Amino acid sequence: MGSKLWDKGFSVDERIVDFTVGKDRELDLYLAPSDILGSMAHITMLTKVGLLPQEDYAPLMEELRRLYGTAQEGKFTIEPDIEDVHSQVELYLTRTLGEKGKKIHTGRSRNDQVMVDVKLFTRDAITATVSKVEKLFNTLLQKSEQYKDLLMPGYTHLQVAMPSSFGLWFGAYAESLADDLATLRSVYDIVNRNPLGSAAGYGSSAPLDRGMTARLLGFDGLDCNSIYAQMNRGRLERMVSFAYTCLAETIGKLAMDGCMFVSQNFAFIKLPDSLTTGSSIMPHKKNPDVFELVRSHCNKIQGVPTTVRMMTGNLPSGYFRDMQLLKEVYIPIFEEMDSVLDIMDYAVTNMQVRQDIMDDPRYALAFSVEEVNRLVSEGVPFRDAYRSVGEKIQRGQFTYDGKTSGLKVSDLGHTHEGSIGNLCNDKIEERFKGILYSFPFLKVEEAKKRLAKGDLSGLLSSF
Repeated sequence: MGSKLWDKGFSVDERIVDFTVGKDRELDLYLAPSDILGSMAHITMLTKVGLLPQEDYAPLMEELRRLYGTAQEGKFTIEPDIEDVHSQVELYLTRTLGEKGKKIHTGRSRNDQVMVDVKLFTRDAITATVSKVEKLFNTLLQKSEQYKDLLMPGYTHLQVAMPSSFGLWFGAYAESLADDLATLRSVYDIVNRNPLGSAAGYGSSAPLDRGMTARLLGFDGLDCNSIYAQMNRGRLERMVSFAYTCLAETIGKLAMDGCMFVSQNFAFIKLPDSLTTGSSIMPHKKNPDVFELVRSHCNKIQGVPTTVRMMTGNLPSGYFRDMQLLKEVYIPIFEEMDSVLDIMDYAVTNMQVRQDIMDDPRYALAFSVEEVNRLVSEGVPFRDAYRSVGEKIQRGQFTYDGKTSGLKVSDLGHTHEGSIGNLCNDKIEERFKGILYSFPFLKVEEAKKRLAKGDLSGLLSSF
């Protein structure tokens, strides 16, 4: 049996060990780079405060750097009889460096260790997601500009309502992504605070410098209160997953529109044959499975905050093993969301739109409000204009200014901000970029690179 960080010299029933370890060996592989980076910061701080001899620092850091590279390449492994990534890293160090490897756990617990791992992992995951959100945003905004003059019907209650445009439709989802980005930015601030040093939730009598480890890891500050640092477990996962549900809601709604608009009953858009699938019995079918699966993935993601709340919402302060299972529902959402963003960007990029939708007589009544407003502009009171147009509709005599087809956005009098005639895409883009550029990604990456170099004198000279 491998070494355990909590080993006290007595044996534990193997069935209990297997049950309590659960899926940690598998899921902790995602946390391995973060765990090793956290250990780099921790031993640097221990050296600075005199809890680790300086002569031990260089060999420990050299070995941690090697392990970090292995983990980043996806080649880090957790042995079958080792509980988790924390135990495996310490075991590697002890095998290679002997007694030196046993010194790295001074002043910390697996409780604050897993919290810093989750935060570092989440910070990197949000960074990757933001990059994909930016790509889809740019695609949607480009499509909005490309088709800003092309009309399509707008719906309320799934009934033909008023003129819309492909520019307005694509732009709506771009602006929704801006709000989603703001939510991710807000939760990033919560993630980007250091829990390391809170130990098991009650701090340590060791003279730790928690501010130093925070700066070494590129955090903006601390989860100050040691109890709260542990209470944040579950709460953090719920808040982050909620931010992802906002993003999933946007993408899921876009996918639902795609499912409707590609159907023969609407036929507003078309996917190339290469992006559709077929039926095993109906030779004519070209199914938008990509939209349907995106919708289902997004619905699944939206259930995660509720699951997290059910797992941890009734726990008192302090650590409980219930929290271990959070990884099983939390870690997968990032890869799932990133995959959805990638495929949705691909689908939108290759989407084809119909040019002559509004020439279909079934959409003629979408221009009824346009006719009312035209009459109002000529001095007719609104209520009289409304009644007049309604009566023409009842008699089957309605046209907009004598026209029944060939209408374009430029033929309509939409000028206010956010209408089909004034999309405000420049303002939407400005807001999105303002949020995007406020993320401290560069600062974080520079801190990680500086730490990974392992230059003790250089790191200590910064403090």
